[in-house]
Amino acid sequence: MRYSVKAGLTLCPHSSKAGTRFERAQLLSRAGAPVVGVQLQIDGQGEVLARGNMVLEGYWEQPEATADAIVDGWFHTGDGGIIDEDNYVSISDRKKDVIISGGENIYPAEIENVINDVEGITGVAVIGVADERWGEVPWAIVTVQDGAFVDTETMLAALDGRLARYKIPKKVIVVDELPRTASGKVRKADLRARFAV
Repeated sequence: MRYSVKAGLTLCPHSSKAGTRFERAQLLSRAGAPVVGVQLQIDGQGEVLARGNMVLEGYWEQPEATADAIVDGWFHTGDGGIIDEDNYVSISDRKKDVIISGGENIYPAEIENVINDVEGITGVAVIGVADERWGEVPWAIVTVQDGAFVDTETMLAALDGRLARYKIPKKVIVVDELPRTASGKVRKADLRARFAV
């Protein structure tokens, strides 16, 4: 595997010369670079698009799904992300999970990472809930350690200064467990159906 060289440093994330621990962790969090024959770009909504000889031509006997996914030769992955100056992709979240609040994109994964550091939290999922003023606002669905007390006020205090105000969940709901797939991913559609009505 080749790594780009920048400012005289090899950008191999395992190299101690790749910068601080934080910078190395950022390098490790990237999804990778496109393979030969594949082009990637980010559209105006922050979605990762791909085209090339290794990208699907369409869905089997599903022309409508194909027309939705492939526009002007670009496959819309459904992932939100960025492409850095070294042409590496970092995925921020699934497009369908992005919350649009007052015209701002909010990526639930960013909020979830911060909430996971709050004492007493054992699991979290952030969903968007309809709001008359803002369009959508984030709500946090959490599981907590036995005996821990978490409500919206304590969460606001714990997140103050760590997230922009518009990203802080407007409501915190404690549940016994989060619905998960067989592979362990939270089923956010189930949470939206239950709470975002």
